[in-house]
Amino acid sequence: MEPRYIYPNDFMADPSAHVFNGKLYLYPSHDREGSVSENDNGDHFDMKDYHCLSLEDPDNGICVDEGMILSIEDIPWAGRQLWDSDVVEKNGRYYLMFCLKDRNDIFRMGIATSDSPTGPFKAEADPIRGSYSIDPCLFKDDDGEVYCYFGGIWGGQLQWYKDNKLIEFPILPKGTELAPQPRVVKMTGDVLQFDEAPRPVVILDSNHIPMQAENLHHFFEASWMHKRGGKYYFSYSTGDTHMICYAVGDNPYGPFVYQGVLLEPVVGWTTHHSICEYNGKWYLFHHDSAPSGGKTWLRSLKVKSLDYDDEGRIIP
Repeated sequence: MEPRYIYPNDFMADPSAHVFNGKLYLYPSHDREGSVSENDNGDHFDMKDYHCLSLEDPDNGICVDEGMILSIEDIPWAGRQLWDSDVVEKNGRYYLMFCLKDRNDIFRMGIATSDSPTGPFKAEADPIRGSYSIDPCLFKDDDGEVYCYFGGIWGGQLQWYKDNKLIEFPILPKGTELAPQPRVVKMTGDVLQFDEAPRPVVILDSNHIPMQAENLHHFFEASWMHKRGGKYYFSYSTGDTHMICYAVGDNPYGPFVYQGVLLEPVVGWTTHHSICEYNGKWYLFHHDSAPSGGKTWLRSLKVKSLDYDDEGRIIP
């Protein structure tokens, strides 16, 4: 199946795909035409709300908009810029984790809850304690534990943190220095807070050496986790080299060994994705900016199929 557009009615991006109660839902960012010029801080990505989309047939169908599920106006601690989000279900309740700049222009992550996958969601009064950076991915393991993967450099502010603390000068590794590392943290049982200090996600290269900054396949942003055949598949965007890559590990904390490229560069600067099984088939959801004429802040949702070989490697 070749990549195809699945929601031509509006500009959406960063799709997080999940199956709840036998139905496929997407939780994307909602792009808009703002007034800020494009810059490396990402100020031109000035999203204001989230919608839930449903998709009955990924091979041929078009998404249905289930409505707005959360607005920036309904978040007590909001500053600006609602970026990527994700949703997880636990004990019949749905948890939307989102990233948003607070009133000091620092990215934090927050939680909003609902009794329905289509919302509306009600935001907690404060951001998650100890949270920072962007692009949360919520992964529920087979034992019911929920983990959050997050982080993004440049506009995502990850380079301003070391040992989970804000530092005075940013760290942007070069050459043979250790590449930027995403973070992973287990959530509390009620999925409202971190249950521990976030820890680095180690991605090993094909020689089982921690990936260096000069490697074109190093992490930049857009963490995603899925599980198949007892293996944990950590996928991510390489950012300035515009690829989606993946690595495989034996537990949710890693380390993860690099396996290959899932998606080559698309039209537009960002590449952000999710991977989901639905009706016995695997799909890669992502976006590009072709319909907007290459405007990186006006992106459109796409889907393509994924297959696995007999050893569990993804065939892109």
